[in-house]
Parts: sequence; structure tokens; C-alpha cells
Amino acid sequence: MLKKIITLIVTLSAALCFAAALDINKASEAELDSIKGIGPATSSKILTERKKASFKDWTDFITRVNGIGETKAAKFSAEGVTVNGLPFKASAPVKKPDAKKAP
Repeated sequence: MLKKIITLIVTLSAALCFAAALDINKASEAELDSIKGIGPATSSKILTERKKASFKDWTDFITRVNGIGETKAAKFSAEGVTVNGLPFKASAPVKKPDAKKAP
């Protein structure tokens, strides 16, 4: 009986972990605001960029959303945020385009 209870608890815990994941391409404004570190201004930027096109990956997300860098991306990922179902994995630094320089 104890084994069955432990198995049930582990199964429910695993289900909660998957339920906690929030894909940035599917999240509503309220869901985005519920993430620690994402407030109304950031969620608005995310939704504005997402209307143009879905985010392909974390690099695309970091590049397109002003004010989001690798540090914030890592924190959001730790809170359960994903991009296309994938958590953030630090890699080579993401280079954002310099808005001040003319092409």
C-alpha cells in the first residue's frame, strides 16, 4: 500500500511539473504577468513581437524583445517558461542589433 501511495505522489508531482511549463508563444497576457520578472510592460512587448511572428527559439526571443537578455531568459526558464517547449540553455552570447548605428 505504501508503494502505491508513493507512486501516486511521484506521478502527480511529475504531472504538476509539466503543467507548470508556460510556452511563450501560447501564453496569455495574464499568464505572462504571473511569471516573476514579467510585468505589464514586458508582457506587452512580448505580445507585440509575437503578433509579428511566433518566437522560433530563445535566441529569437532575446533578440526581438527589448530588455530581455540571457540572465532574464534563464530566470524565466527557471520559473517554467519555454519557447516552443524548450527551456533556456545558455550558449554563445546573443548579439542584439545596435539601434543607434545606421546601416
